Amino acid sequence: MSRHARAQPSPKRRGAQGPSQRQLRAGELVRHALVEVLREEDFSDPALAGVSVTISEVRMSPDLKHALCFVEPLGGAHAAEVTAALNRSARFLRGQLGRRIELRFTPELKFVHDESFTEAERIERLLHDPRVARDLEPDDGA
Repeated sequence: MSRHARAQPSPKRRGAQGPSQRQLRAGELVRHALVEVLREEDFSDPALAGVSVTISEVRMSPDLKHALCFVEPLGGAHAAEVTAALNRSARFLRGQLGRRIELRFTPELKFVHDESFTEAERIERLLHDPRVARDLEPDDGA
C-alpha cells in the first residue's frame, strides 16, 4: 500500500461518531446551569409553579448554538404541559443561562420530554412478568 493511499472513513461512519468532547462538556455546563436557574427562579407560568423538573441530558449541536434539553417532571405527571411551559419560557431561561455560563454564544434552548424513564419502567415491568420469570429460571431437567 502506498504512503498516500490511506483508508478514509466512509461518510456513514463519519456521521455516526457521536458528540465530541467539546459538545459533551458544553452540554453538562448548560445542564448544571439550567438546574440552578430552575431551582432558584420563580416562574409566572402555572404549569411550572411548584413543579420539580429533572434535566437528564443536554445535547449540544456541533457549533454549540443549539441545545436540546431532555426533561422529566418529578413523578412524570403532566409531562406535556411542563415541556410546553419550558419551551414558552426558553427565552427567559436563555437570558438567565447567559449570565451563568461562559460560552461564546448562549445556545437556543429546546425542551423535549425524556422518554427513557418510561422505557426503563416498561422494561422493569416486563422483567417482573411471571411468564418472563418462568423463562429465566434454570431448567433442572437437563
